[in-house]
Amino acid sequence: MKGIAAGLGVVVLTPLLLSGTAMVMASSSEAATTASFSGCLTGLDTAEVTKEVTKLLDGASGKDIQGLDLPAEQIPNAQTIVATGLSLDVPKKGQIVAIATAMQESRLRNLNSGDRDSLGLFQQRPSQGWGTAQQIRDPVFASEQFYKHLLKVDGWQQMKVTQAAQAVQRSGYPDAYAQWEDLATALQKAIATTFPNAGKDEPVKDRESASSTDTCKPDKDGTSFGRIPEGEVPKGYKIPKDADPRARAAIEWAMHQLGTLYQWGGSCTDSHGPDPMKRCDCSSLMQQAYAHAHVKLTRTTYTQVNEGKAVSAKNLEPGDLIFSRGTAARPEHVGMYMGEGLVIEAPRTSKPTRIAPIKDWDILAARRVL
Repeated sequence: MKGIAAGLGVVVLTPLLLSGTAMVMASSSEAATTASFSGCLTGLDTAEVTKEVTKLLDGASGKDIQGLDLPAEQIPNAQTIVATGLSLDVPKKGQIVAIATAMQESRLRNLNSGDRDSLGLFQQRPSQGWGTAQQIRDPVFASEQFYKHLLKVDGWQQMKVTQAAQAVQRSGYPDAYAQWEDLATALQKAIATTFPNAGKDEPVKDRESASSTDTCKPDKDGTSFGRIPEGEVPKGYKIPKDADPRARAAIEWAMHQLGTLYQWGGSCTDSHGPDPMKRCDCSSLMQQAYAHAHVKLTRTTYTQVNEGKAVSAKNLEPGDLIFSRGTAARPEHVGMYMGEGLVIEAPRTSKPTRIAPIKDWDILAARRVL
């Protein structure tokens, strides 16, 4: 680890990083817009991001990296953040927190303006004691200052990424950092591998704590219904009045399959009948539910994740498909959002079609098929 610190001066002078020093600066209004963005990233294939970033670091021309609009400018800044973290012996999770923070505050750009006197990657303010304007505009200095403040936060390694970031930044948008965690994790992973022995001496508990995820989910998480008996409709649930009529039809049909046993590869064409292969698996439940609403879907989870259009998991509507397990590009499970923080699903072998609270879902992607 100390070898990394000694080599930091060499790292930040690589051609890739030098190309990032001549930044195109944003106006103060642009910086303010950047700081207030609070949507949720969905459909991010972190494995693909890692691969593309690695190519860029190896000298390839990276123009299309998911989540980044100016990778030739943003990757050098992310590399500086990681290198600085390694030089200070900051654990992996701290580096992820720092990258996620810089993504939210500046989109990983070294801005020369922002809200009031905010500057640089982390939008730090000279008037608040972060350093002089010239110092803050130095990505290494700005990263060091962020880490020094983070390390002073009691229990930061047990916090969610967005909580740790907010403890340092004290933003008016405290939950906004969560949306960047997957991207920050992919960037840190790709960049750290370019440094010898990065993470080798990191305690296991630190490596494990970095894997916890913050999830963008609807405001209602389904907990208000209490424990939901498998195969039953929770007491008090009604399909929202403003649901699209086709979504309403699909949800109603799916609810009629509640309690029927899961069958991998089943067609879901007669789930209450004697033939197991006519029972439902997760994707056939979605396909047949929408077929009864006169909407055609493909058969598998792997293809349904490409149906319709991507939507934010923060702004789900009844009838939206949500995906979990596996990766965002190749998820292994799908369910249908019912509104009120509930999801209807055919979960797995030996389990019945059921309604579950969305709090139990780690959402990788969401699609609106109407």
